[in-house]
Amino acid sequence: MSADANKSTTNGYEKPLPSEEQQRKINEVRRLLGLLSGRLSIYCSDASIARHLRAQNWNVKKATKMLKETLKWRAEYKPEEIRWDEIANEAETGKIYRLNYVDKYGRAVLVMRPSCQNTKSTKGQIRYLVYCMENAILNLPPHQEQMVWLIDFQGFNLSHISVKVTRETAHVLQDHYPERLGLAILYNPPKFFEPFWTVVKPFLELKTQNKVKFVYSDDINTRRIMEDLFDMDQLESAFGGNDRVGFNINKYAERMREDDKKMPSFWAMETTPSEASQPSLTMATSSDSPNLNSDSDTSDHEKNDTSSQRGMETEAVSSDEKGLTIDGSKNIVGEVH
Repeated sequence: MSADANKSTTNGYEKPLPSEEQQRKINEVRRLLGLLSGRLSIYCSDASIARHLRAQNWNVKKATKMLKETLKWRAEYKPEEIRWDEIANEAETGKIYRLNYVDKYGRAVLVMRPSCQNTKSTKGQIRYLVYCMENAILNLPPHQEQMVWLIDFQGFNLSHISVKVTRETAHVLQDHYPERLGLAILYNPPKFFEPFWTVVKPFLELKTQNKVKFVYSDDINTRRIMEDLFDMDQLESAFGGNDRVGFNINKYAERMREDDKKMPSFWAMETTPSEASQPSLTMATSSDSPNLNSDSDTSDHEKNDTSSQRGMETEAVSSDEKGLTIDGSKNIVGEVH
C-alpha cells in the first residue's frame, strides 16, 4: 500500500508500528502463554496480544491472565463455529445486523435496534451478538481492528430495558473482544434512558464508557458527526442518511450464509505473518497446550513496568470542547484475529 493510501485511510494520521518496548511485552505474553496449536495459535497473533495489552494498559501479567481466560472461553464456546441457521430466528426483526459497507475509517458497522427485540432467552441473544461480532471481524479490511456500533432508539420503551442482557453484553465485549469497539453511537435515546445508563455505566470500563456517544437528530452538530463517519448516500435515512432501503432479512440471510462459507478458511491458516517474528517458544513450556487455569502469569519484566507506559494507548475516538473528534487510527500489528 502506498504512503498516500495509508494517509487517506487514517484521515492524515498514520499510527506508528509498535515500539521496541511494546514488542517486548507482546513477546513476553507469548512466552507466558506457552506453545499453542490450531485455532488458539491463530487467535494469538501479535495484533490480538497487543489488544489485550492495551486493554490492560500494557500490564503483562493482567493481559496474560485476560488472554488465558479468553482462550478458555473460545475453546468452550467455539464462537467461530456459530452459523446463520443456528441463530437466524434471533435476526428476523433486524435487531442487530452488519451494514454492507464500512465507515470512513474502515471500521465494520453493526446496527442495533433494541426496540426490535424478539426473543426472551438471554443465552440466545448473547449467542447472536457473538455471531455478529465474529462476522464483523471476518469482514474487517486489512489492518483494521475495530468496529462501530450504531444503536437506533426509535420505538424504544421501558419494556426493552434488560440489565441482565446489558451486563452480559458488557462482559462479552470487554473480556473477550477487548479493543474491538471503536465507537458506540446512541442515536436519539429517550430521556428515560438516562437513569438506566447511570445504572449500567459501572459495568463498563472507563475506556468503553468514553467510546459511547449520545447523538440526537435535532442537534445541530449531529449532521457533522455522522458526515465525519459515514458516506451519507450509503447511510440509512433512520440515521440522517439518504438510503431509504433499510434492512431486508432475506437478502441479509444470503449474505450471512455466504460469509459462513468463508469462516472455516479464516480459521484454517497454518501460520500467520506475525509468526516469522515470534521469539523461540522452546523455553516457555514443554506442553503443546497452555495451562489456561493457571494464575502464574508474573513476567520477568513486570517489575519494570512504570506509570509512563500507560500512555501507550491511542483512543479511536476522543471528545473535545467542540464535540467529537474522529481519529480513526488503526493498529497495524500482525493479523486481525
